[in-house]
Parts: sequence; C-alpha cells; structure tokens
Amino acid sequence: MSSLAEFQILKKIGDGSYSTVYHVRRINDQIEYALKKVKLKNLSDNELKNSINEVRILASIHDENVISYKHAFFDKLSQCLCIVMEYANDGDLLTKINDHIKNNSNFTEDQVWRIVIQIVKGLNKLHNLNILHRDMKVK
Repeated sequence: MSSLAEFQILKKIGDGSYSTVYHVRRINDQIEYALKKVKLKNLSDNELKNSINEVRILASIHDENVISYKHAFFDKLSQCLCIVMEYANDGDLLTKINDHIKNNSNFTEDQVWRIVIQIVKGLNKLHNLNILHRDMKVK
C-alpha cells in the first residue's frame, strides 16, 4: 500500500481540470516519477469512471514511445487517486518549442523527424489497442 508520504514533491509539472501532475522522488530509493493526483472529492460519477478507466488503459500499454505506468493508489489523507508514471526528464515538447522561440533558433530537420516519428509510433500503438488519445496538445 502506497501513500503520498512515500514521495517528495520536487515541482509541479502541470494542471488539468480535475488533476495535478508533479515531478516526485520516491524517498526509499530516490527514483523519480511523474505523479498525477486526481481529486476525487468533487468528481461526478462519469468523471470517476473515466479516472479509473485511465488507470486501466495506462496499465495495459507497454511501448517505448508512450509514458509508462508504474502503479496507482488511493491516498486517504488527501482523498486523491494517485497515478505514478515514468518521468520524462528531458522535458516536454512545449518547453523545447518555447526554448527555441526564446533563443530565436530552430529545430534541425533531424530533430523534427525524430519527434514526429516518436509521436506517430506512440499514437499507432494506442490505435492498435483501439485507444483514442483525446488530449494531445502543445499549448
């Protein structure tokens, strides 16, 4: 049984309509993860079913181009469903785009192709499992 007390929050990565994602470090082994806290308190029945379904879907996917699921648990103290996932320590695409804008630079053609191929391979894996990703974005 896990709890949030087993993790050190390093920084907030992002927010959703009913969840927040953090970069965390598990205290006992110092391994870093992304941890999504889903606030269950004010969720409708449909939103609750979607959250549980998200865990099932994440647990069923094993592909190098899709962030991997590690485990999930309910934290009694915060009343949150916590989903522990692989942490992508190289950052996200939006950050990389913004860095290029700030530095008045561009991706190389090779970088663009690597990014596009990784995205397409990940989506292909999902589609082969009859999963439609409904939250693709670079804000």
